[in-house]
Amino acid sequence: MSSTAPRLDLPAGDPAEPDGSTDAGLIRASLETPEEFSGVFDRYADEIHAYVSRRLGPELGQADDVTAETFLVAFRKRHKYDLTRPDARPWLYGIAGKLISGHRRSETRRLRSLAKAAGGADGPGAALHEEERSAERASAAAMRPALAAALARLSAAERDLLLLIAWADLTYEETAEALTIPVGTVRSRLHRIRAKLRRHLHLPEEPTA
Repeated sequence: MSSTAPRLDLPAGDPAEPDGSTDAGLIRASLETPEEFSGVFDRYADEIHAYVSRRLGPELGQADDVTAETFLVAFRKRHKYDLTRPDARPWLYGIAGKLISGHRRSETRRLRSLAKAAGGADGPGAALHEEERSAERASAAAMRPALAAALARLSAAERDLLLLIAWADLTYEETAEALTIPVGTVRSRLHRIRAKLRRHLHLPEEPTA
């Protein structure tokens, strides 16, 4: 199976000049000329596909299906897009996350499988600080068994927030936009999620000021 996102066939329209180079400009242009939305797909399809593959794995074509559906939903809802936001990435990740929610069992099974792949969780003294950094940046493919087990124990909403920051590399502000919650909520929830991960990974608590 291809490691890149599937192509997306969008309705054709009359040629039109894109409204600038921003995502909002392309979306605005697509309201009159639907084919302009393909520019948004070309910019972000591989990125969204990579994120979904990390969450669900490449097996069974789920990443292909979720990626294609993400852009179809975005295309159908483009008239609701806030054109004051030049970057459509958070919006697209928000849509993808909602679609991933239909595959929660697949994601949890994948994480548990990764946790068992190397014979279970790491020993209590194994590279604790490296493990903590992995919770922020590691890809699923190279994930330590203990980290996979810890992620599997998070709630779906907790994984969504953590992995938008850790794997999609969104800022707090972008994560708030993707999840349609205040940025202060992102910060407070992330603090609790990190504390929970540290407990699951048997890491010492962060020192308080």
